[in-house]
Amino acid sequence: MAARAIVIGAGVVGAATAWSLAREGASVLVLEAFERGHDRGSSHGATRIFRHGYAEQDYVQLSVRALQGWKHLERVSGRRVFDRTGAVDHGDRDVLHAIAEAQEAAELPYEWLTGSEAAQRWPGLRFEEHVLFSPGGGRLRAAEAVDALLDAAGAAGAELRFGIRVDGIAADGDGVSVTASDGVHTADRVVVAAGSWTPELVRPWLAAHDMDLPTVTVTEEQPAHFPLRAGSAEEEDAWPSFVHHPTGDGVAGEALPSVYGLLTPGEGVKVGFHGTGPEVDPDRRDRTIDPTRLGRLQEYVAGWVLGVDSTRPDGISCLYDSTEQEDFVLDRVGPVVIATGFSGHGFKFGPALGDILARLALHDEPAPPRFRLAVASADE
Repeated sequence: MAARAIVIGAGVVGAATAWSLAREGASVLVLEAFERGHDRGSSHGATRIFRHGYAEQDYVQLSVRALQGWKHLERVSGRRVFDRTGAVDHGDRDVLHAIAEAQEAAELPYEWLTGSEAAQRWPGLRFEEHVLFSPGGGRLRAAEAVDALLDAAGAAGAELRFGIRVDGIAADGDGVSVTASDGVHTADRVVVAAGSWTPELVRPWLAAHDMDLPTVTVTEEQPAHFPLRAGSAEEEDAWPSFVHHPTGDGVAGEALPSVYGLLTPGEGVKVGFHGTGPEVDPDRRDRTIDPTRLGRLQEYVAGWVLGVDSTRPDGISCLYDSTEQEDFVLDRVGPVVIATGFSGHGFKFGPALGDILARLALHDEPAPPRFRLAVASADE
């Protein structure tokens, strides 16, 4: 008899996990608290960055695995989800050299440029002196990608239910029971991939097994789309995905955080400060755009993203769930698989994460050491 698995959450990680589980022959039920394609979590919106630009070798390898998964999804679905525009990192020389070394170890191509050379190639952007271009990076069509993953999971046999909120997880013999708004469901395995709602949902289960999560902070981030200036090109190769690792100060002499951006066709260039938002309850945020934070972002854009109109931002509210080191949590405790800590850089890895979580659930094949839980100490 096929293993019965429940996936909680239908964002990019949950959808990818459901697809992987169903492809392995599991009987899969997906429970999502909101409507399909909702905008309350971390997977909504038209675009996300795809890049290999990590200093850590395991993340680079994970990005290679993910790209293979995105290409496989395109073949299966007949839909385009990845646009190869290239990806640029600029700023801190030490950070860039670490990224280059990791990419070289993975036999991924890259190119060093000066700031002036980069500005000639991409006149819509201003650069610091040290620039690293990775031609294998680009842009994911985020909404299209999640929809394609859900369709692929459904085609492989997964049952998808939306508007079903899970309230608790409990042991049920060798398996697990899930209490949800539509009743109680039992399964051999449960994968909790509910984004910013995951920590609250899994902590009682972990405590019962003398385990704990690392600190996972849920924040409300506020990037924005900025319209292109008249005459600025919207062609894909005119706007690589970009990450700025600043070496100087920003607004009012404050140190700049890292900044990311990419073109969203038809909406402008999306730019955001990475991980600077206030901590929030995911069920109680009001999603109001903070004018002070938006003003700081506009000042940055006016100085560094020259091909857009910084005076006409369209603010976006989204959630991050982040660990202190920004590492993911991918682990299994009994029949429950936990997936959290993805926000800010997890979307690009969707198919690879789904494969890892499915193999954890069905075969107890461990994730890389970086992503595993630690046993809670006795005095905690």
